Amino acid sequence: MKKLGIGILLGLVGLLLLSPFLLIVWGRGMLHDSDVTQREELIPSAPKQKVLAIFPHPDDEVTVAGTVMGLKAAGHKVTLVCLTRGEKGNAAQIPSEEELARLRTAEMQLSAQTLGVDELIQLDYADGGIEALGMDSLKSVVYALIQAQNPDVLLSYDSKVGLYGHSDHRLTGKAVEEVFLGFRGSTDFAPKQLFQVTLSKKQIEVALKLSAGFQKNYPKDPEKGLPAPDFSIGTQPYFSRTLQVMQAHQTQKKVLQDLMPYHDQVPQWIYSRIFDREYFREVL
Repeated sequence: MKKLGIGILLGLVGLLLLSPFLLIVWGRGMLHDSDVTQREELIPSAPKQKVLAIFPHPDDEVTVAGTVMGLKAAGHKVTLVCLTRGEKGNAAQIPSEEELARLRTAEMQLSAQTLGVDELIQLDYADGGIEALGMDSLKSVVYALIQAQNPDVLLSYDSKVGLYGHSDHRLTGKAVEEVFLGFRGSTDFAPKQLFQVTLSKKQIEVALKLSAGFQKNYPKDPEKGLPAPDFSIGTQPYFSRTLQVMQAHQTQKKVLQDLMPYHDQVPQWIYSRIFDREYFREVL
């Protein structure tokens, strides 16, 4: 009887020790598609290259935070462009758009410092007004940025959805894509690769259950959804700093909760091994 009690006790201890690892395996199975190739780096460590990341809003860079930190750790140069001040994203109920723009500009600067990018370019186009700017004008802005920075690699949103359906996201991705495809190979156009942020099928399924933004804006027709990823990048070593990047955007705390749900309720060493990769499509 005594031996039986010791056996049960040892079994319970073993279960407690195993349960976090079972949770990690379960979580990865819920979020990640096993048929998507996993990489450690977006681009090879050598030769050193220059990356230009173009996004419309402060906090959009959170979607590629781990990848950007990996690029910097490998010695690449990264310039981050934010097209707007984010004055329409009033999740924090700030009294005026001018004040919100000021706060979000400061948040973007703190985020860029945390990421360690070489340069942050903050422009002042109207938040929610990218469509009114017009595609030709937007492409001119993108082309001018590329010519001024002369990058080897471009990074932005996809051109079909813009991650979850925001028109500023989609149009920014579309402009970057059209400029890249239109000028690639020209003697005076440096970029040779364009990578677009996307999600795995399982991540989309979870987002549609948990995220109000996805539920409201994501296309109902699966054929019009996000482009399938070509690969994922392992980002687990940069998870704690990714959280710092998120936390820099205090006015967007409620919105960013959808990006990493329950991250403040699960031990970080477990959570970082579930949300441990970012997905990309290469435009060919």
